[in-house]
Amino acid sequence: MALSKRQWFVVLSAVSFTFSVVVFPLEVLSALPNQAESGVQQMNILQAIVLGFVQGMTEFLPISSTAHLKVVPVAIGWGDPGVAFTAIIQLGSIAAVLWYFWGDLTRILKGATKAIALKDYNDYDFRLFLGIVLGTIPIIFFGLLIKNLIPDFDNSPIRSLRAIAIASILMSLLLGLAEQLGKRQRDFENLTMRDGVLMGLAQALALIPGVSRSGSTLTGGLFMGLQRETAARFSFLLGIPAITLAGLVSLKDVVEAGLSSAAIVPLVAGVISAAIFSYIAIAGLLRFLKTQSTWVFIWYRLVFGVAILGAIGTGFLQNS
Repeated sequence: MALSKRQWFVVLSAVSFTFSVVVFPLEVLSALPNQAESGVQQMNILQAIVLGFVQGMTEFLPISSTAHLKVVPVAIGWGDPGVAFTAIIQLGSIAAVLWYFWGDLTRILKGATKAIALKDYNDYDFRLFLGIVLGTIPIIFFGLLIKNLIPDFDNSPIRSLRAIAIASILMSLLLGLAEQLGKRQRDFENLTMRDGVLMGLAQALALIPGVSRSGSTLTGGLFMGLQRETAARFSFLLGIPAITLAGLVSLKDVVEAGLSSAAIVPLVAGVISAAIFSYIAIAGLLRFLKTQSTWVFIWYRLVFGVAILGAIGTGFLQNS
């Protein structure tokens, strides 16, 4: 999707501004208050923008945004920003994927609506739409199951740094296996409803922190014989309902719990930052996967997981 000169100007201006924030001295940022409020860690605008950068650059890459949003702030002394903050700034990522795939989405919805009106259930757009709907069911089902069976799941040991590290290592091995065994023969025009269901089951694995929704779906897509770019593109489309629901539910919970005006501005800043960098990550990954393999992400995840375990073992990080 090509950007106009004006859009490029806005994006590059925002990137320049956000990078100026990233290089801002961490000692100054970490000295500012960071108390919990309404399930959202109280933070300043610059911290929120930096975490938006982390969210945006990791949500659609197969390296786990959840893992990085927990590890990065903990490693630099800000503490865990909390599940609510993490889920809310994902709305920025949703805005980015809607922006990037707006043409595809409108075509699919129009095509599916027309097919339903004509009762043409073999129509490609209808089957793709139904595949996305069916593929969303597993993560909703298992998400509700976890919420009911493990009420305090957000604070359970499965969200600990050690568990995240182990998940990262295991997923790097699975992605490596998929890269080796995948046939990569089918493109976007050859997707089926079955692909939606199978990738939806793979997406449900992302309920485990550190797995990565993008990573699990990309891995599943490669195992199903999809081309790398096709697997990533379908993964992005499939993720729209799931990420949107998670963000809206968390936003509703936070608003109902009460949110001060001081907390609103950082949240908005984090969402905007996440939107900008998510767009950059989507465009970059799709372009990258046209000609390159996923091995850079496989090795990164392996090193990332081992590094966390090493930091815990040496006492640099607490297994919180």
